[in-house]
Amino acid sequence: MAHIEHSTALPYPRERVFAWFERPGALVRLTPPFAGSVLSEPDEGLRDGSEARLAVGAPGVLGTGLGALATALPLPSALPGWLRRGQLESTGRHDSYDPPRGFRVTTTGPFGRIVHEHRFVESGGGTVLHESVDVVAPRESDLVAGTLVPTLRRVLEYRAVQLRDDLAFHAAHADAGSRTIAVAGASGLIGTQLCALLSGGGHRVLRLVRRPAETSDEISWDPAAGRLDPEALRDVDAVVNLAGRSIGGRFTAAAKDEILTSRAEGTLLIARALADLAGDGRRRAFVCASGIGYYGTDPHGDGDDAPLTEESPSGSGFLALVCREWEAATEPAEKAGVRVVNVRTGLVQSPAEGSLSRLLPLFAVGLGGPLDREQWQSWISADDVVSVYAHAVLTDDLAGPLNAVGPEPVQGAEYARTLGKVLHRPALVPVPSFGPRLVVGTEGAQELAYASQRVSSDRLEASGFTFRHRTLGAALRLVLP
Repeated sequence: MAHIEHSTALPYPRERVFAWFERPGALVRLTPPFAGSVLSEPDEGLRDGSEARLAVGAPGVLGTGLGALATALPLPSALPGWLRRGQLESTGRHDSYDPPRGFRVTTTGPFGRIVHEHRFVESGGGTVLHESVDVVAPRESDLVAGTLVPTLRRVLEYRAVQLRDDLAFHAAHADAGSRTIAVAGASGLIGTQLCALLSGGGHRVLRLVRRPAETSDEISWDPAAGRLDPEALRDVDAVVNLAGRSIGGRFTAAAKDEILTSRAEGTLLIARALADLAGDGRRRAFVCASGIGYYGTDPHGDGDDAPLTEESPSGSGFLALVCREWEAATEPAEKAGVRVVNVRTGLVQSPAEGSLSRLLPLFAVGLGGPLDREQWQSWISADDVVSVYAHAVLTDDLAGPLNAVGPEPVQGAEYARTLGKVLHRPALVPVPSFGPRLVVGTEGAQELAYASQRVSSDRLEASGFTFRHRTLGAALRLVLP
């Protein structure tokens, strides 16, 4: 048996810290992407007997790389997601519920039994969270003995950062009060974390689902059929639209049509529904996703590296067209007096999906390197982009286009060096230009792999937003083992 202890000092009253743990979304926010994902949250909160299910993968850098590779493989969609990602299931059961002093979770799964005790102690007007973890691993498992305990230490460090940063975010937006927010695309990478972050702040979150609503926290809609009852949004203070077909894969004619229509039609449907409600005296907001693809694959075309601002013109290319149509579809809501924010999202750094996930298998086996040494990559950490959406919802004087990128974009060579350093792997082998073309085709490679966009975050920071991760290294160190 192994024993681990960790303490986190928090400048908030014990009741507030414990209440955060009791709200929906806490487990999602505390589960690092390098350790697995939440299949179902605790069914009875922190109370005795409450159970949660998690998908867990092999610990360590290689496990993360293999998990990213499994996600990218074309395995049958009928398989459960956790199985397609090369992960196994574990169950956590709660006991020793003693608010606001503590609780305990016992997790059983492929790596044995893990008992996790939480104790909340008042300290000088703040709180110290003391965590102790006892690991009873299968005797024959050398893998567990060698890598599970270090991974669990990293998990505790990750949890401490998330808890501290989430509580700070909620404190900074306390004046917004409690709101009701509907989210389309709630099951995606950003949507899942956004719903969890908002719930953790005491807001009510409604999910737009493409099936009959089964609970009072669901709203049924069908963007393809143009079906959304405006009355379902009557009590909503804001709608966040993250829905749309993934842009990964080859840009075939059919794929391009689906990418465009899935964004424009759904956005227009929500915008018209919100416009229909205008005039009832309720001030609503519509926060809609967009992308830095708006600026085109080569925004300047002359080697000029001047940062792109929200006032910069849209560029050429398919994704620029998509973003223009996407943003234009919000117009009915804006004309009706709804506060509209178009979030132009940069390259989200997550091992679960996106550009980072596609690079991890190469770096894990020592074959990583830059796609293009000179291209500008305007990245943003997964937690920062989630916070940007929440910030846009809760900041009443924020409207118009908003670049969601980190404050320090990097060029390709620096990106590769930083990722290699975090993973303790070499970053010397440039990716051959034919590699991306084989995977996503010529047009996809130009739009997704080789677009060079140096984008400014000045407007975001001027709105009062505080970055959790100002440097690429800080962002990657948090989400990678």
